[in-house]
Amino acid sequence: MPGLVVFGRRWAIGSDDFVLPGAFELSVRLLWWIGILALYAVHKGQFNCPGGGLLHSYLLVLLILLASIICALSALVYISMQGTISNPGPRKSLPKLLYTRLLLYLPEFIWAVVGAVWVSDSSVRCEKTVINVIMGTVIASWVIIIFTVIGVVIVFDPLGGKKTFYLTSSVNRNLESSQSGQLLYNVKNTATRVWEKRIRLLCCCIVQNDDHRVAFTSIAELFRTYFSDTDLVPSDIAAGLTLLHQEQDKMESCPKEPEEVLCHSPTSLVTDDLDIELENAAHYMLFAAAAYGWPYYIYTNPFTALCKLNGDCCGNRPTDSDITGSDRHSFHFGSILKITGLQYRDFIHISFHNKIYEIPFFVALDHKKEAIVVAVRGTLSFEDILTDLSADCEDLTLEDVLENGFVHKGITQAANYIYRKLINDGILNQAFTIAPEYKLVIVGHSLGGGTASILAVMLRNSFPTLRCYAFSPPGGLLSKSLADYTKHFIVSVIVGKDLVARLSMPNMEDLKRRIVRIVANCNKPKYQILLRGCWYEVFGGDPDNSPTELDGRNQDALTQPLLAEESLMVRRSPSYNALEDESHLNSPPQYPHLYLPGKIIHIVEESSSRRLCSSDIKYTARWSNETVFSSILISPKMITDHMPDVVLKALNSLSQERGSCISC
Repeated sequence: MPGLVVFGRRWAIGSDDFVLPGAFELSVRLLWWIGILALYAVHKGQFNCPGGGLLHSYLLVLLILLASIICALSALVYISMQGTISNPGPRKSLPKLLYTRLLLYLPEFIWAVVGAVWVSDSSVRCEKTVINVIMGTVIASWVIIIFTVIGVVIVFDPLGGKKTFYLTSSVNRNLESSQSGQLLYNVKNTATRVWEKRIRLLCCCIVQNDDHRVAFTSIAELFRTYFSDTDLVPSDIAAGLTLLHQEQDKMESCPKEPEEVLCHSPTSLVTDDLDIELENAAHYMLFAAAAYGWPYYIYTNPFTALCKLNGDCCGNRPTDSDITGSDRHSFHFGSILKITGLQYRDFIHISFHNKIYEIPFFVALDHKKEAIVVAVRGTLSFEDILTDLSADCEDLTLEDVLENGFVHKGITQAANYIYRKLINDGILNQAFTIAPEYKLVIVGHSLGGGTASILAVMLRNSFPTLRCYAFSPPGGLLSKSLADYTKHFIVSVIVGKDLVARLSMPNMEDLKRRIVRIVANCNKPKYQILLRGCWYEVFGGDPDNSPTELDGRNQDALTQPLLAEESLMVRRSPSYNALEDESHLNSPPQYPHLYLPGKIIHIVEESSSRRLCSSDIKYTARWSNETVFSSILISPKMITDHMPDVVLKALNSLSQERGSCISC
């Protein structure tokens, strides 16, 4: 629902968000009140000790104060339970109750101070049990007050005042266009500055230069653009994701036509062979995983990794390979050796240097496949996250290939950095001098997969036999023309419902539209949605078949926003308009549709188990196309399916299964 407006500003909390925290505090207050009442009843008439008179008065006032707070909380929780997310009418009296509850914090604070003074008074000689109970009461009061202050800080919206003014002003159609335009401009600038401050605060531990400042501004503009046109609070988004997940599971359980897949690729039969590509992918995924260094090795071998690295990494560094960047105790290099199974002499260049738009990579000789492998690391630092989030588009012009194509800006700059190192520093020349008959293979996972793909596009003219394996690359990477061009030499591998492979600005706008639609038209209170959703995510069961205002409407009517939806929109964004008709041709100019690179192998689980921890998982693989990844799927595995160990496990399982079938 629209954010709650109190004290003349909007807050990042809804009027229906007080049910669960209010019920928890109410239960604590009830137990507290019963305990104090029992203490008072047991010791009634026994307050003759030094300081006992003050104790008697303290307990009486505390009982009255707790009773008042319990009444206020009960009313607050009851009113907050009324209505639905998009129907706050039954909760219109909640701000007054909230003011009453906040006013009760003043006497509670004063009485907490009085209790603290009484407990610390050395002249008090009352029974020790009474003193301990009063001390516990004082501590509980301070804990609740501190948590309340923390909660206020969390739900404080720096744009609350301006957004409230904008919301109320947008209703007034008599405003001059210049006034409304200036107002909107001020709101946008303020929102961008707020997001920039948040990003700087999150990245306070890294050294910041001009590149960082440019990235901060670009990312802040991206977040401002995405979040500025809706009036949703975080709990609304959580409820929307829960409803979407259950709706999605209901759709998957219904009989449907098989999804459109590519039965074969348009290139030669050799490269079309799925079994061969899966075997190659399983082999090269080791290099992509090894690029993460010791964090990945310790993650996959938590009990033995440190002992093995301490035993094997104390020797001298190899003299034949060029290592740059920080690798204290050679843990990174030792982990790469362990994962890939290569020898010291097989490495041409290793870079652990990491800055924004400059990510680690290594170049090695793979004698098993007779290949020179360039492995690019995925996201592992704040600098990498900034590179990921620099999602503006820029042109990539290739001579004699395409007139132009759009690419992800941050990932392209990372690819340019590695390209300069490989070509200008003569790293590839050195590698081909050692092994001139070997082919060039570029691999990477996640951010590394996206960087490897664009790097492969840059090197394609110089190395026509080049191959690239991109594991779980970001979805918003290449324009359609470039994506089609890369089908000749890039293979992307996606597992399950991987979120990153579906991440793009149009897909995010589509997700926002779906959240607004399903949240605005659900007829259940938010607390019921969240409680049912938590149960469903943890214990499973049948998806909630809750009725909505969408039921019974024809398809034409579904393309038009309802009044409840419009109430959750601060303003109608171009992205929202473009996605109403599910068209992929009317994207906002700043964020056009970008696609996954190359041919796509989609690996899915055969079983429909929703458990996060499942043994003996079986996978199937098939050729797919980019349209399958045009929508973000909500699932508990949307994050785990992206992890490099899960991708490697799926590829190894398929490779072993197909190998055993061939031997049989």
